[in-house]
Amino acid sequence: MKLFLSADIEGTAGIVSWPETELGDPSYSRSAEEMSREVRSACEGALDAGADSILVKDAHDSARNINPELLPESVRLLRGWTRDPLGMMSGLDRSFQAAAMVGYHSAGGTNGNPLAHTMHTKIESIELNGILASEFTLNAYAAARFGVPTVFVSGDRLLCESAKKLIPSIETVPVSEGIGNASLSIHPSLAQKEIRKGIRKALQSDLSACLPKMPSSFEIKIRFLEHYKAYRASFYPGAKSDGMNGAAFSSGDYFDILRFMLFVL
Repeated sequence: MKLFLSADIEGTAGIVSWPETELGDPSYSRSAEEMSREVRSACEGALDAGADSILVKDAHDSARNINPELLPESVRLLRGWTRDPLGMMSGLDRSFQAAAMVGYHSAGGTNGNPLAHTMHTKIESIELNGILASEFTLNAYAAARFGVPTVFVSGDRLLCESAKKLIPSIETVPVSEGIGNASLSIHPSLAQKEIRKGIRKALQSDLSACLPKMPSSFEIKIRFLEHYKAYRASFYPGAKSDGMNGAAFSSGDYFDILRFMLFVL
C-alpha cells in the first residue's frame, strides 16, 4: 500500500497563536516538534496497517518544519515548495492508494480555530461551488482527481466535522477546539496515540468509500482582504471580478482550479 500524507501545523495539538507557527520565533521549536511527532504517529499507524511506501509532504509555510530524524526510516519527506499547482499535495499521483492529512485546520471565515484560514492569511475566504472551502476540501478534491481517496484527517473539531460532510466514511481525530481566540486541546501524547490508532483503522477499512464524487464543473470564488487584489486576479484568463473584493473562475477540470490558485494567490 502506498500512502500520501500532507501535514500542516495550525491543527496540531496545543497550538493557538501565529508566532508559534512561524520559523524563527522562540515558541516555534516546540510547535514544530509536536507537528513532527504527530506526523510520525500517523506514519507508524500506516505502517501498522501494512503500508509499504509513505510520502510525507511538509505543507506549512516554509515547508521546512518537520524534523526528518523523528520519522520512521522508511518514510520519504518532501520539504520546500515545488511551485506546481498541487501545492500542499505536491508529489501525489495515481500510484497512491490513499491520502491522509495531519494538523489541518478550519476554513477561513469560520470560528473553529483561532488560526482559521484557507491557503493564505491575506485572503478572507474561498468558496467552491458556493460552499465555504477549507484546505482539506481543496486538497481532498485534488487527490480525488487522481482517483486517490482521502481516508484520514486530524485537526480542530470543526475541520473534522466539515470533512465528514464531504467524505462521510473518513476517519477523523479532533485534537483541539477553537473557542473565540482560544483553543482547547487534548494532551499532545494522547493526540499522537489517537492519530496512530485512527490512521491504522482508516487504512484497514474500505478505502474506496472515502473517494468523494467529483462535480461535473467547479466554480471557485476567492474573497481578498484588499479589493485591488481581486481586480488584479480578474486578469487571469477566464476569471472575473465581482466589482468588490471577490474574483471567480470556473472550469470542468479541477486542475484548472488549482492552477488559478497558484497564479492569483
